[in-house]
Amino acid sequence: MNIGKSKILIVDDEETLREGLKEYLELEGYEADTAPGGEVALENHIEGYDLILLDIMMDGMNGFELATKLKHNPETANIPIIFLTAKDTDEDMVAGLNLGADDYVSKPFSIKNVIARIEAVLRRTQKIEKDGNVVCNRQTLTCTVDGKNIKMPRKEFEILALLLEHPGKIFSREELLNAIWPENVVVVDRSVDVHITRIRNKIAPYSKKLISRSGYGYGWQN
Repeated sequence: MNIGKSKILIVDDEETLREGLKEYLELEGYEADTAPGGEVALENHIEGYDLILLDIMMDGMNGFELATKLKHNPETANIPIIFLTAKDTDEDMVAGLNLGADDYVSKPFSIKNVIARIEAVLRRTQKIEKDGNVVCNRQTLTCTVDGKNIKMPRKEFEILALLLEHPGKIFSREELLNAIWPENVVVVDRSVDVHITRIRNKIAPYSKKLISRSGYGYGWQN
C-alpha cells in the first residue's frame, strides 16, 4: 500500500535495475522517475520528491557525494534517502547512515523488501498533511495558510488534518465524531458543523476546498 501517491526518484547507473524498480513502484501506485547518476539527478528538481532510492557506486558523482549535497541544501535536506547498493560492509552502512540516510538495502534485493522499506520510511517521515498552501503539521501541531500560522484548536486541527490525509473521501459526521472525539465524551452532530464552519473561516481563500455533501458529510477536494 503506497503512502498518499508519494513521488520517488530512483538514482542508479544500472538501467535495467532502475527501470525495473520504476515499473514495480508504479504498479504499487507510486509516482516514480529515474536518473542514471548524481549529476542528472540534481537537474530533476529533487525538492519535489518524497523519497530517493540512491545507489552508492556510480560513475561521476557517487551516492555518498549526492547525499551530502542534498543534506546541505535546506530545500532537500529533509527528503528521506534509502541507499540501494552492492557495498554491504558495516563501514559502508555506518557511513551512509551518518550522512543522514533513512535506510540501507543491499543488492541483490527483493522488490517486496524494497517496497516494505519504502513504506516504513514514508510512515516515519511524512508527518505533514498538506494541499497546496494549506498545511497541517502533525509533528509540530501547527497549521499554516500561505505560509502564515493559523491559530487552530486541537479538534479543528485534527478534523482538517484528517480531511487533508484523504482527499476526495467524504466523511460522515458520525465518522468524524468517532475519529476525533474520545468514546466516553458525548458530542452531538451539530458540533462537527460548528467546527467545520470555524475551519472554513480560518483557511480562506481555500475554504471552498472543504466541501459538504448534503445528507452525507464533509471532505477535502483537490
